[in-house]
Amino acid sequence: MSDLNTVHNRAVWFDIPVIELDRAVKFYKAVLAIEVSVHEMEGFSFGVLDHKEGNGGCLVPKPDEIASDSGILLYLNVHGRIHDAVTKAKEHGADILEDVHPIGPHGFRALIRDSEGNRLALHSEVDA
Repeated sequence: MSDLNTVHNRAVWFDIPVIELDRAVKFYKAVLAIEVSVHEMEGFSFGVLDHKEGNGGCLVPKPDEIASDSGILLYLNVHGRIHDAVTKAKEHGADILEDVHPIGPHGFRALIRDSEGNRLALHSEVDA
């Protein structure tokens, strides 16, 4: 975890439950345009989202924990490429719940249901 995380960030890690790990890894690699590496620990496989310079998270095979319509809404950073990220999300099996729209002085977001059924927000400070 970087110093930025330990001092400034309120959220330091997240687990995204998935049904099919390989499909989820491909989805998040494409949508976030980052590396997602698969690891195994004690016979349990999971995907780790690249987090060299910021908050991190992983994809965990736990289909019974997926909440597609309510609960905490995780905003994922796609700064400067929100339209591309929405296109990639569609190409990799996402449902677009709300297309790109402004959220006042806080930038732009799109609400999606990912390839595994999780409701998420894609966020960018600019409409690009």
